[in-house]
Amino acid sequence: MDKSHLPALIAGAALALLAGCASGPRGGTGIGRDGPDANPPAGLSQVPDAEPRIEAIRSSGGTSKPYVVLGRPYVPITDDRPWRETGLASWYGRKFHSQSTASGEPYDMYAMTAAHKTLPLPSYVRVRNPANGREAIVRVNDRGPFHDDRIIDLSYTAALKLDLLRGVAPVEIERITNEDIRAGSWRRGDAGATALAFAAPAAPTPRASSAPASDSVAVPAALTSPVVAMPSAEVRELAALPPLTPEAAPPAPEAPTASVKLPASGFWVQLGAFSQRDGVDRFQQQVARSLPALAPALNVFAERGTYRLQAGPYASRELARDMAEQARNGLQLAPMIVERR
Repeated sequence: MDKSHLPALIAGAALALLAGCASGPRGGTGIGRDGPDANPPAGLSQVPDAEPRIEAIRSSGGTSKPYVVLGRPYVPITDDRPWRETGLASWYGRKFHSQSTASGEPYDMYAMTAAHKTLPLPSYVRVRNPANGREAIVRVNDRGPFHDDRIIDLSYTAALKLDLLRGVAPVEIERITNEDIRAGSWRRGDAGATALAFAAPAAPTPRASSAPASDSVAVPAALTSPVVAMPSAEVRELAALPPLTPEAAPPAPEAPTASVKLPASGFWVQLGAFSQRDGVDRFQQQVARSLPALAPALNVFAERGTYRLQAGPYASRELARDMAEQARNGLQLAPMIVERR
């Protein structure tokens, strides 16, 4: 499997990539390649999910410090907030097996673990494959993937259980907080019955992307560099959203539906991504009711089986950043800036 092998500058030092994700079977071996063992252990599909347990969240220092990778700043979460997100998942395998993760623990490709850019280390996440409804719970103990459109790097076994070994593919993730663990509310009688609150029902046809592999980097605490502030324009993750309840909302004119067209060049503010069109349409209506001034700028674009709600275009990053800040304050989410050329 091909693996992009790029240098990363962290705290002014050139480092080799310490962790990565597979992009799909390509064959061959050698430097820059990753994949499964030639003879993986039997019974991996029966490996139990990670069992959530309360683990202390560091409020400062160590893996909680802001850091920079490939010129981009990241600010880890240091509280017990809920977190829901949709995007692409990748996985990493034998090339990094037994190497140290960002948390200092050795990477075990046969355990139910994952890497995330900003969630606390450690923490627990429920991952759902919308293409087949499969779910798995993983323990996040590493940083990555450092690629714009990837939100999580899975261990080999986690990807196997979700049927994601063929390549990069859409997923939905939901953090299991310490409060969820105390209350026992994270347990479900039917592991595949419920989607994330803001996501549409499982789509039958999403396909794995053939995009190149992501660039995950295990970031030891001693090698991270501090960041004074995290510009909203660079935030790539979607924060927790309230459940969509259009039936309880007061009657209001429907938000304009985007026509089928290619997005214009410029800067766009992405507010959410969904696996089905009806989910993004409901969210568009909710945004239009909450921020009426933003309604005329809303557009829905279908890209690689994902429906993205974006506002724009804006002539400059500064204008887009201002709108992103309004959306952040008005909708209690973390938008991201997308530049289209």
